[in-house]
Amino acid sequence: MIEDYELTPVTLADIPELQQLGRRTFADAFAAVNTRENMASYLDEAYTAEKLSAEISNPGSYFWFLHQNDKPVAYLKLNTGQAQTEFREEHALEIERIYVLKELQGKQIGQRLLDFSLDIARQLGKTTVWLGVWENNTGAIRFYERNGFERFGSHVFHLGDDPQTDILMKLNLKTNRAHSS
Repeated sequence: MIEDYELTPVTLADIPELQQLGRRTFADAFAAVNTRENMASYLDEAYTAEKLSAEISNPGSYFWFLHQNDKPVAYLKLNTGQAQTEFREEHALEIERIYVLKELQGKQIGQRLLDFSLDIARQLGKTTVWLGVWENNTGAIRFYERNGFERFGSHVFHLGDDPQTDILMKLNLKTNRAHSS
């Protein structure tokens, strides 16, 4: 049950846990459909203590863990302003990462993290929430479409030496009130 979970901000002291959870959830999601070399290259680059420390220390980025029984089982990264990976529009919030342990997927945890993200966007006075999702991740694309996100473009995401296409999706918070709190 979702009531058994607690959201907490990620701090610099949490980097070892974030590294472990980030590497595990990313590998669970994408290792089966990418080469071992490209996965290793990406994981070794994206989840260094130095890179995560810089991301956590960025005033425009926000990380949260979702804990179950004091153990992180999911995490979320949001970006605003210049911390956004693209666009960098002041009225927008980017959901850069929502990752949930494989064994807990299908238990509404992703929905809870998305709803939390939309609440944060509203609290910050944002009017648009956007994200990128791999074009081959059809389950995630359907999830965001069910939540009112619409496709508006694409960009290249490099996984090791493999250029992959992410579908860019956005939600206008002024016109979509389905998940307002």
